[in-house]
Amino acid sequence: MALPAGTTPYRWTFYRSGGVDQVALQSGDDLVHLHELDPKLWIALSMPTRGVEIDPRTLDLLDTDKDGHVRQAEVLAAIAWMCELYRDPGRLLAGGDTVTLDELRDGPLVAGARRLLVDLGKPEAGKVSLDDATSADQLLAEKRFNGDGVISPECCDDGAGSDEVRAVITEIIQTQGSVLDRGGKPGIDQPRADAFFAEARALVAWRDQAEAAALPLGDATMAAGDAVRAVRSKIEDYFTRCRLAAFDPRAAAALGASDAELAALSAHELSATSDEVASLPIARIAAEAALPLAAGVNPAWQDRLAVLAQAAVAPLLGPRDAITAAQWRSVLDRLAAHEAWRDARPAGSVEVLGLDRLRAVLAGDAEREIARLIARDLEVKPALDSVADVDKLCRFQRDLVRLLHNYVNFADFYSRKRAVFQTGTLYLDGRGCHLVLEIVDAAKHSTMAVLAGAYLAYCDCVRSGETRTIAAAFTAGDVDNLMVGRNGVYVDRKGKDWEATITKVIANPISVRQAFWAPYKKAVRMIEERVAKRAAEAEAAEAARLGTIAAASGAERKPPEPKPAAPAKFDVGTIAALGVAIGGIGAFATAVLAAMFGLGWWMPFGLLGVTLAISGPSMLLAYMKLRRRNLGPLLDANGWAINALTLINVPFGAVLTDVAALPPGSRRSSGDPYADKRRPWRLYLGLAIVVAVAISWYLGKLDRILPGLARSISVLGNAAPAYVEPPAPPTPEAKPAGK
Repeated sequence: MALPAGTTPYRWTFYRSGGVDQVALQSGDDLVHLHELDPKLWIALSMPTRGVEIDPRTLDLLDTDKDGHVRQAEVLAAIAWMCELYRDPGRLLAGGDTVTLDELRDGPLVAGARRLLVDLGKPEAGKVSLDDATSADQLLAEKRFNGDGVISPECCDDGAGSDEVRAVITEIIQTQGSVLDRGGKPGIDQPRADAFFAEARALVAWRDQAEAAALPLGDATMAAGDAVRAVRSKIEDYFTRCRLAAFDPRAAAALGASDAELAALSAHELSATSDEVASLPIARIAAEAALPLAAGVNPAWQDRLAVLAQAAVAPLLGPRDAITAAQWRSVLDRLAAHEAWRDARPAGSVEVLGLDRLRAVLAGDAEREIARLIARDLEVKPALDSVADVDKLCRFQRDLVRLLHNYVNFADFYSRKRAVFQTGTLYLDGRGCHLVLEIVDAAKHSTMAVLAGAYLAYCDCVRSGETRTIAAAFTAGDVDNLMVGRNGVYVDRKGKDWEATITKVIANPISVRQAFWAPYKKAVRMIEERVAKRAAEAEAAEAARLGTIAAASGAERKPPEPKPAAPAKFDVGTIAALGVAIGGIGAFATAVLAAMFGLGWWMPFGLLGVTLAISGPSMLLAYMKLRRRNLGPLLDANGWAINALTLINVPFGAVLTDVAALPPGSRRSSGDPYADKRRPWRLYLGLAIVVAVAISWYLGKLDRILPGLARSISVLGNAAPAYVEPPAPPTPEAKPAGK
């Protein structure tokens, strides 16, 4: 954050942890100047208000925009508010939920706190706690007027007219809904009361403004209008069809119920309310025909036509059994003004109370009395607000510094004090994993968490019908027995234990030591799988053969006498192939041993080179991944905004997962009555060494270090593999003749 020109920047203290420089918050001055710290130096810039081990009420107070996240600006606003209240902002670093009033600057909050202590019967206490604020809030919430602007029927006085006011409040709740007051009682506020009386006035005015044209039948006009609307579209359809039949006689048959439609109905179980029946014309189609109102009409519409005849046709046209199109139009015209007036009906839910009741309510004093009660309730709002501020003060005193140590820096996490995102411990496979996060959506979380480079096990946890999902990081031990379906126990921060089952695993190296043995374990596993596969195939083939024999023998009445088994014949080609294979294996073993023993005193380095060639790539890959193991993606996937690299190196990872070990000073008996029978491995090792030495001696690899008589060349002569034919002696030159 840029400072004004000429201003000396504040001198911060940083420490190195988790591969990043983190600011130390050690004094009140650090808190006062926190708004000057560059946001890029904060470890986090946002955190969710749920899924962390901080009181949700405190987080809701910090989350002023109510978006479910605590952001940097909201943290700074809370720090600024606390620094304005305290004479010495360093008091905030002490923690605890009790605040001494003398440490605060004089103001409305201190006055409210002293008034709160008086109400609680301890005016000389001099300090206020979160329990005091909670108790006072509960006491005020249980009073008849508690400053929230919500009144319930119980708030009414016991004087004259109180029963009517209670009844009106109940009716407002019935039609407008309720809102809970501080004590959890359903009541109404001023907006609901205003909406009720506005709807009542509009409905009564609408009813009173009706002219004679809008009610040609008086109060019976409403029923007539309802009867017309129930059949209007169907009757309009009928007279239109009849006019088409008059236009073209062929249309009468086409627009009426066809033979195919009637035949289709015959296959169904019909009733007068069937949709198939109701879809047919209301009566028989004929040119310029009148609509019968009783006999000869569609059964699905017969009851509605009877209501129409009684409620609308008879009062407007006189009793009759049928009406023509002109008469139907006359009925619509006489009710047109009524329909227009009815369409202008004001919206609202108070009509269920009836017009007479609404007129009585508006004529009384209920509206004025309800407004008076709400105003009286709001008179104690300042006292309640001061209690709310005391509650906020005590909560921030208790939780704010802890939040800073898990937000501005990660001091709690790297000092092993259990960070707020560590929700408990998972005990599984002889280990206790302390880096456990609560997960909302495991599938969504894993797509981001895979970048963390940690070995993660997602578990579904169940306890007394409750369920939750967690992700545990295994940072010590091995992975041989970690697999989907394994069960463990998860203990949350409140000490509750949950049944945990692994549902998903993200595999990553845990240590370089584990990576060293990984190739060998993989080779052994491949051999075991291959042997198991071959054994299963052989077993299946044998079972099929026995099944075939059993089926064949069951089909015969008399089983044939078993023939003596023919002596097994040896295939010369098979024997030769086996010989070649054994010879090749022997030659390879001889070559390897010869190469190793040929190194002489360098043989240990040769063994080390072979080992590194096998395990080196796996170890190198594990080392590279462990160097990048990062907490950030795990938290980002949970809704945090991590602003820096937060590494989990091997030494720190070792303390995040406890591996089972005997307690110091324990005594251990080595006798095990069920131990596997011990093999004479010393004998096998001795024989292997003797064979290796013998082969090396035979090949002459030891001749350089043995005395002359013990060398293979001296003992075996020219039969020794190391024997070299000596060169032939030079031939003497011939002497010249005559000499």
